Amino acid sequence: MIKNRLSIILGEQRMRVSELSKLTGISQNALNKIYHNKTKGVDFDTLNKLCNILRCNSQELFEFTPD
Repeated sequence: MIKNRLSIILGEQRMRVSELSKLTGISQNALNKIYHNKTKGVDFDTLNKLCNILRCNSQELFEFTPD
């Protein structure tokens, strides 16, 4: 199973979803869905924006655990 670590990274950086939304231009609704693992996928453009602002790579943003 692949889970994102957005909530962990935001906590480490002491950033709120609303601030991330302003910095990336991604809607709060879309970010909340990612934050709460309610999405079936993430667009590459969205992933690129998140990694640029959060200064992380995709391997840091997502975590794989076998089912």
